[in-house]
Amino acid sequence: MKPTIEHIKNSLEPFYPQSEIESFIAILFQHFMGYSTTQMLLNKDAILSSDIVHQIEKVLHRLKKCEPIQYILGETMFYDLRFEVDGSVLIPRGETEELIDRIIKRHKNKTLRVLDIGTGSGAIAVSIKKNLPFAEVFACDVSHKALHTAKKNASINGVEVNFFYHDILSEMALPEHNFDVWVSNPPYVTEKEKVQMERNVLDYEPHLALFVPDDDALMFYRTITEKATRYLKPKGELWFEINEAYGNAVLQLLESHGFEATIFSDLNGKHRMVFACLKH
Repeated sequence: MKPTIEHIKNSLEPFYPQSEIESFIAILFQHFMGYSTTQMLLNKDAILSSDIVHQIEKVLHRLKKCEPIQYILGETMFYDLRFEVDGSVLIPRGETEELIDRIIKRHKNKTLRVLDIGTGSGAIAVSIKKNLPFAEVFACDVSHKALHTAKKNASINGVEVNFFYHDILSEMALPEHNFDVWVSNPPYVTEKEKVQMERNVLDYEPHLALFVPDDDALMFYRTITEKATRYLKPKGELWFEINEAYGNAVLQLLESHGFEATIFSDLNGKHRMVFACLKH
């Protein structure tokens, strides 16, 4: 293991910061050997099979092209659950874990109806259902490939989620109503922000799930908010992940549609989450 770890560090040093390389090492040995960080330390003299060394070498080759390690391995961990991911879905991120953690803690042991809009890998919907077993969870997406992945992830994690195709921007009516909670992590990166983004996101993750026009950055928030007033129960809740640059604009939008809204910061102190409740 020790020479392999040194080889990984030396191979990736020109491409990634040290902290990210350390993260890759932990992910690789968890994936190929089933080792936790502690087990890695305890087994640092373990002998790796030639097949595992070969597999790691193939991963390094792709990492040098800035391909996300989650796509290379075909999986990621989210809220302590395993999810399959590929180029048809966004890789779920830590700030989204923070969002659903707030929902789960607020509604522990409750019976409620939840809709996840733009489900992608199904990370939000599956995690909510796994942790709120009394909830009836629905999830929609405009991508048939994403829905296929999300259904697999529900099966992997042993939960039942009602997935369906839906374009939230269309005039199409939703097949269900009377929801207690809507949650969405919609596209919110403006085209002009592309220049600030890393290659691993720009070159590999689905642009359909990332970008909105510069002149209509709130297009998804506006449409979802308008529809939520018709499909949510009285005192129903709306939870958003947001672009930190548009926090106040999202609050104003929600308040103009009869919601009481609050903005939350993530662990990095960035305004990334909004909670809103219908006033009546």
